[in-house]
Amino acid sequence: MAAKGKIVAVCVSAKKGVQKHDIGQAELRTEWGIVGDAHAGPWHRQVSLLAQESIDKMRTRGLNVHPGSFAENITTEGLELHTLPVGTRIRLGNVLTELTQVGKECHTRCAIYETAGDCVMPREGVFVRILADGQIAVGDVVEVLDPAS
Repeated sequence: MAAKGKIVAVCVSAKKGVQKHDIGQAELRTEWGIVGDAHAGPWHRQVSLLAQESIDKMRTRGLNVHPGSFAENITTEGLELHTLPVGTRIRLGNVLTELTQVGKECHTRCAIYETAGDCVMPREGVFVRILADGQIAVGDVVEVLDPAS
């Protein structure tokens, strides 16, 4: 049986290197990402995901952070996405994606790191590529598909 969670935020930004803001819903384009987001493009990190549980860890350290604070596109709840292997297929609402990378190297210390002495995105953020066009919205189911799916 596939593991399930839900989307709690859909975030975008007009440029790279800044926090994103929740727009509630978005169009995802095959091999591109979220239409209108600075990180979209024909590469392996088209859309980033981070669990609300990861954000909550940083909040317990006294940080005033929320969905989009770590520049993630989609904030989820109920799944430990960072424990999944590369190649895992994940359905976001009706959009099929494939996990392409877990974590990322940060080349510069972001404002979150400077404030907290830590940032969760390099360890617990994941990246996917979009396999089929579709729409997503807050409240949609996030489903980790069985390998046979």
